[in-house]
Amino acid sequence: MLSIRNLTHIYANGVRALDAVDLKVEKGMFGLLGPNGAGKSTLMRSIATLQTPTSGEIQFGDIDVIAQPAALRRTLGYLPQDFGVYPRVSALDMLDHMAILKGVAEPRARRETVEGLLNQTNLWGVRKKALAGFSGGMRQRFGIAQALIGDPSLIIVDEPTAGLDPEERNRFLNLLAEIGENVVVILSTHIVEDVADLCPAMAIIVEGRIVRQGAPGDLMMGLKGHIWMKTIDKADLDAARARYQVISTRLFAGRTVIHIFAEADPGDGFAQADGGLEDVYFSTLASSRKAA
Repeated sequence: MLSIRNLTHIYANGVRALDAVDLKVEKGMFGLLGPNGAGKSTLMRSIATLQTPTSGEIQFGDIDVIAQPAALRRTLGYLPQDFGVYPRVSALDMLDHMAILKGVAEPRARRETVEGLLNQTNLWGVRKKALAGFSGGMRQRFGIAQALIGDPSLIIVDEPTAGLDPEERNRFLNLLAEIGENVVVILSTHIVEDVADLCPAMAIIVEGRIVRQGAPGDLMMGLKGHIWMKTIDKADLDAARARYQVISTRLFAGRTVIHIFAEADPGDGFAQADGGLEDVYFSTLASSRKAA
């Protein structure tokens, strides 16, 4: 289990990126959902020992992550939002080099590790291709391959599907789901569908604070009967915002579909909506910003 207690990080310019974060993450896929600038990457970097938080505790099993960063790194796989590689090197050679850096020194064991990971991430057919020629999805799958070297028990992936086309996104998410059966995997993203598709547990972070957490199904049940929708003219949106608690809008066929939060039927032509994870997310953002 990963346990985070009262974690705070304040940058030198005074920005409070994390504000007393408390989280417990069990084995399996865990989704950390939040808008850009919410503190997701700061939290991921703190867990990955790439920066030391201002205060608080991070415990993974019997490892005190802040006091024993080297011990955590031995069991960590990390795919950051942006990772660099030597573009002219093949996937096979680059993964072999990374295996050496991670301490897989014996040639036979390293070959078995590298070949196994290339097959697991469906990159065996392009193993001799230079990384510069990889598509975005192939690069992300290579990133997971390097993160899996050494059989880590904690894996962190930060915004892994941003910019991927739908086919590559599905392939990548299927790979993550397979990996997440036996280890702790933290998926940090602003894409609601990624969490809805994969994660049995999640948290929402806004302005450095965890504002909601639980099982996606439970969170969606908590909104049952409170989400209402209506299609209006775009010119009427400001009036709707003034009258109702609008949590999301989207254009459809030249008109605007609005979702609102209301304790009871607001009338005025609104129909009850099912209340999916996107509604949980947007209603949480709306209430957090209103409280601020």
